[in-house]
Amino acid sequence: MTAPTLSAFPRPVEDLIPAARDLADQLGEIPSRNRIKKELRVGGPKADAILAALTRTDASRTTAEPTTDPVDSVPDPTADPVPAPDLPPASDNTPPVVSEQAAPVADLGTNITTEAIPADSTGNRRAVVWPVVLLALPAFVAIWSGWVGLGGLTGFGVVHPLPGIWDSFSINSAITLPIGVETYGAYALYVWLSGRVPDRARRFAKWSAIASLLVGALGQVAYHLLEAAGVTSAPWWITTAVACLPVAVLGMGAALAHLVRTHD
Repeated sequence: MTAPTLSAFPRPVEDLIPAARDLADQLGEIPSRNRIKKELRVGGPKADAILAALTRTDASRTTAEPTTDPVDSVPDPTADPVPAPDLPPASDNTPPVVSEQAAPVADLGTNITTEAIPADSTGNRRAVVWPVVLLALPAFVAIWSGWVGLGGLTGFGVVHPLPGIWDSFSINSAITLPIGVETYGAYALYVWLSGRVPDRARRFAKWSAIASLLVGALGQVAYHLLEAAGVTSAPWWITTAVACLPVAVLGMGAALAHLVRTHD
């Protein structure tokens, strides 16, 4: 068979099918995909199309050929008919014929999710949290004033943290008490009740939050008792305990942050 002439323009599949049929006639069978590509010098997609066309043509030829002689299939009218056997009468207990239907096929292109969507079966709305802000405002004022007042009785006061750099800048170190103690207590309480942290972090947050809230309550009690008694300088043991609070809060905060980011 002569190979098709090469051209700068690709030949359509319809023009290549006659050559493919000649190749099939020479081989006595349908050529393979690689043989079509080699003989006709075409790519994979055109080879597939040509192979499909040859397959359809071969199938149509096979169905068109008669399997029996039509003359032999014509019955002889002069022959004696074969008597039909007597069939027993059909009983009423014969079960009805149920047609078999193909089972439904799931669409693989559709994303099927098996996770249940959480829903509130009772229809209750989520509780609002804005009243907490209203409750926190007076508590903030009382706690802030109590800690600042206790800091003044225990040696906390106005300091210049940037001497030689910014001499006019000053800050009252007593504000570190309410910011440190109460902020840590609120954060540890959140970590404890959130339930989204490892067990070690949750246990540490639980006990440190309780301890922080108790220390805050004792600090408020101590300030009001000293203020009501007219004391201008707190006893040494109260001063010692209050002076250690910023260091203790820093250590507990660093430990809780580390435990939150670890896994059991």
